[in-house]
Parts: sequence; structure tokens; C-alpha cells
Amino acid sequence: MDLQLTGKRALVTGSSSGLGRQIALELAAEGVDVVVNGRDADRTEKTARDIEALGARAAIAIADLCTDEGADHAAAVANDRFGGVDILVNNTGVLLRKDNPAWDEVGIDEWIASFNVNFLAGLRMVHRLLPGMKQRGWGRIINVSSTSGSQPKGLSPEYGAPKASVDNFTVNLSKLVGPFGITVNSIVPGTIMTPAVEVWLETLKAQRGWGDDMDENEQRYVSEFVKQSIPRLGRPREISTAVAMLASPLQGYTNGATLRIDGGMAIHIGA
Repeated sequence: MDLQLTGKRALVTGSSSGLGRQIALELAAEGVDVVVNGRDADRTEKTARDIEALGARAAIAIADLCTDEGADHAAAVANDRFGGVDILVNNTGVLLRKDNPAWDEVGIDEWIASFNVNFLAGLRMVHRLLPGMKQRGWGRIINVSSTSGSQPKGLSPEYGAPKASVDNFTVNLSKLVGPFGITVNSIVPGTIMTPAVEVWLETLKAQRGWGDDMDENEQRYVSEFVKQSIPRLGRPREISTAVAMLASPLQGYTNGATLRIDGGMAIHIGA
């Protein structure tokens, strides 16, 4: 299927590695020029080279989006190199506590830091790039959320609260910008096998006395820790293909949606 994305321009935040990198490559394969954002220069530059190998243009924004200065720089790169963006994928996010703490073991400063990276980083980029989309009369904003935002089981508690804010923000913003030809949607992944999740599984292995067989531990995770109907973790491409579809002009009627891609872990309708 032709997603009609050739020639579109995107900024994918947190795209130097992991899920963001896969999303950037997926869009590039569909003909999208991509601003690659990360804090590690080597990884960011590698993703940019891989995008160019797919025949798309790449720009590099080495920036920490937890600061206004970093967000200003990323927006400036997008505007200077590509004349703005049509697609903003807010993927920046991180599980700050990897030791599986209870909520009252997380300090206030850690809660604030988690909101900064997992919610406010995306909000900063919307503030800077939405005006250009409104002026052009077309745009796609896709926020990468988490099942932890609506079903607080599985990851550290300070991670789920800002992701719930992402989903709330998605719906509210979608109502304001729909008349301008802009859609805003959330992708809500379950646990996706990325390098960060591999570290998380190692933490659980130590805490729960699991063995060294990673395939077996993956099965234990989805049967003992976060029960779901599909007995495995997700893979990055299962998310990136959904992002590409939501970014497409063919999906102009999908707005304010939270698309769950979670292996069937939801326990009731609407969550």
C-alpha cells in the first residue's frame, strides 16, 4: 500500500536508538525526510546515515528536550533544514527507575524528572512546531504513550503517571487542531523488546529468581508479571508500522485516538 508519505517531513524525538530509531527508519522507507533527535552524537549520526541509505534526507538535532534550549534547537534544525515538519512523533521517554520500586520509594525529584522527559518534552515540541502545521493547513502529531498510563502494572510507577498525561493531552489537543487539518493521536505500546526493556527484564530476573534463558523469561513476563493474551513481547516494527499509518494522509479521519498495541493485556473495554 502506498501511504502517500513521499516528500513529507518529520521530526522523531528520541530517535537515535530503540523504538524511536525504528520509527524514523520506517518513515524514511516510506519516503519521509526525517530530523533525527538524540543526545548521543554517534548513535544519532548512525541513524541519520541509515535514513539516507534508504533514499530519504536526514537532519541531525543533538538536543536534550527536557530543556527549553534543547527544544529550541531541535525546532530550529527542522525549520532551517526542511522548512518545518509535517509530522511530529513525540517518542522521547525513559524509565528512570530500573529497580522496580514501589510508588513511595520514588522521591519527588524523580517524579518531576519523569514528567519532564515523559510528558513535557513532547509538549515543548508541540508548542514550537504546531504553529507551522496550522499555517500550512496539514499536520500529524503522534505521541508515543504506554499501557502504564491506564493500567499501572508492569513498569515503575513514576513512568505511568506522565504517560496518562500524554493520553489526556492527546485528546484535548486533537479537538482544538482538527479544524486546521491536523490530527493528534497516541500510540499505546505494551512492553516492546528494545535494549531498555532487556535491561528491565534483567532487573526482574534478579528480583524474581528467573533463569538465564531470555526466551523463557519473556514467557514468564507475559504470564506472571503482566498477563496478556499474546504470549510474547512486542517488537519495534509492530509499533513503527502503526506510526506510519497514522502519519499517512489516508488516516485523516482518525483523531484523538489512543491506539493500543499491547498483546491483548487490556482487562476491560476502553483501557
